[in-house]
Amino acid sequence: MGAVADLEWYSTLLQLQAGLVSRAQLTESGWTKSDIRSAVRHNELRRVHPRVYVNHTGPLTFEQRSWAAILYAGRSAICGPTLAAPGTQRESDPIHVAIDQQRRVDPQPGIVLHRMVDLADHMFPDVLPRLRLEDNLLLMAGEANDEIDVIGVLGRGIGRRGVSVGEIRMALNRFPRLRRRAWIADVLNDLATGADSVLEHGYLAKVERAHGLPLGTRQALRRTSGGNQFRDIDYEAYGLVVELDGRIGHDSWDDQGNDADRDLDDLALANRMTARLRWRQIYGTPCRTATRIARILARNGWKERPTPCGDDCQLGT
Repeated sequence: MGAVADLEWYSTLLQLQAGLVSRAQLTESGWTKSDIRSAVRHNELRRVHPRVYVNHTGPLTFEQRSWAAILYAGRSAICGPTLAAPGTQRESDPIHVAIDQQRRVDPQPGIVLHRMVDLADHMFPDVLPRLRLEDNLLLMAGEANDEIDVIGVLGRGIGRRGVSVGEIRMALNRFPRLRRRAWIADVLNDLATGADSVLEHGYLAKVERAHGLPLGTRQALRRTSGGNQFRDIDYEAYGLVVELDGRIGHDSWDDQGNDADRDLDDLALANRMTARLRWRQIYGTPCRTATRIARILARNGWKERPTPCGDDCQLGT
């Protein structure tokens, strides 16, 4: 039979693909339909997906499930959470696979399909086809439910497995139609330069202006023994400074020390308390943040009341 004629090739392929093989690969090397049926009947092969087989009858490993998904989908690449968090997958977790936008692939249990324009431009040359890590982060960011989820995707990915902000900014050129592309580009620019302009605009629009808070002074100058410093938002009349921290990832020891010094300077030299806000407080829970800021301002003499930003505003929670 055709299978016997190429046992060396067959053994090499199974080793390369973690014990998985497709019907197309078998027939291209001389296997007949009868050969395949015989191998399945004798438990030498077991069907995993249509036209995809494994060479044992036991449970599949993560690598084998990944190969099975790739062989089923054809021209495709591992992507999404499957690529972003290897080694953390549970047995029940699906395998995420990217395919070209124009292709039609029928869904299968345990496989999640993602469609991409010009898939080949986003792939990294590897034995098991996968997306470039930076492209995968942007794919996940584009599919995120909201802006805070985008920040979560970037925060979990930047600095891990060698992925830098610069690489993600370059990869953005390969995503001309990415959802929220302009906003993501601004976030990446801020992260690259150390600025917080996206956070500053978000605080103004989503927290301060949307809820009728008083307008604070932006980039307020503070003179200290260490030189001139600037505070992001200063409510001078109410003894409150709001600092916006747009860093993603774990703060360094020096960063934490510098933040603490600035906060102490505000208390000791200017009699101001500091509220230090990050992405979640502004883009995730702006109404809750406005409530807290308003309470501090009211305690320090603000006589007005915050106003809801809309019908579904969470002010007061």
